[in-house]
Amino acid sequence: MLTLAIDIGGTKFSMALFDGERMKRRESRATDREGGRAWMMEQILAIARLWQQAERIERCGIGFGGPVIFREQRVALSTHVGGWSNVPLAAEIEAELGIPCVMDNDANTGALGEALYGAGVGYDPLFYMTLSTGIGGGIISEGRIWRGADSYAGEVGHLTTRPDGPECLCGARGCYERMCSGLWLERDYGRPATELLKDPAFVARYVVDLALGLKAVIMLLNPARIVIGGGISKAGEALFGPLRAELRRQITSWSQARLDVVPAALGDDSVLYGALALAASR
Repeated sequence: MLTLAIDIGGTKFSMALFDGERMKRRESRATDREGGRAWMMEQILAIARLWQQAERIERCGIGFGGPVIFREQRVALSTHVGGWSNVPLAAEIEAELGIPCVMDNDANTGALGEALYGAGVGYDPLFYMTLSTGIGGGIISEGRIWRGADSYAGEVGHLTTRPDGPECLCGARGCYERMCSGLWLERDYGRPATELLKDPAFVARYVVDLALGLKAVIMLLNPARIVIGGGISKAGEALFGPLRAELRRQITSWSQARLDVVPAALGDDSVLYGALALAASR
């Protein structure tokens, strides 16, 4: 069965075509924030229709970079790209392409991808965090996504980690995303995160804030493993070594909770594989 998988993020979107569990096509493009939703929909549909000319695509899964009301299959909003509030994206794609479609937020979808195909295989419960333009979290328990009562479970990016910190795009102050995401690192320091994380002195300061959010996750959920995906996770051991050390320093002394924190095994494809699994589950 051929499955179309779509990953819509703040700085880029990616699409893949799977034949069973084998990825046979893939395309990724930078996001035009000025073009907003209309530009992105035009791009996504153009690629999908081109693929449809050559392949009989039978279903579609989507991971969206912002809160999604899962039971309504509706995007709640995006703080990074305009025009997405209250959009029934799955229904729009379904109507345009003529195939069944299902959607979740990108962190939940990435969590599912890593749990089934990547660094989370065999670890339950699993917490997945996307650390990129923004920060999101996904929880896998007993092999299923834990969405909470209203689809907002896992929104770790808007935990307050610095109550006296700077204002976040959400309107609160000192959010985890405001302190640690790629968007704000570049705005605050004038250089992209990829460059900043090459400096060990910067990393030593950065992991203090990064560990604060993960400490909350560990103490609340006690996951068997934490998997971190997204562009910032590509810094590898230069980031993960100091992060693990800082977590050991911060975690409450009597706690014997696991401190197993690793980068995503699927790299940029965690959400695409999760979108495959999401489509298959429906």
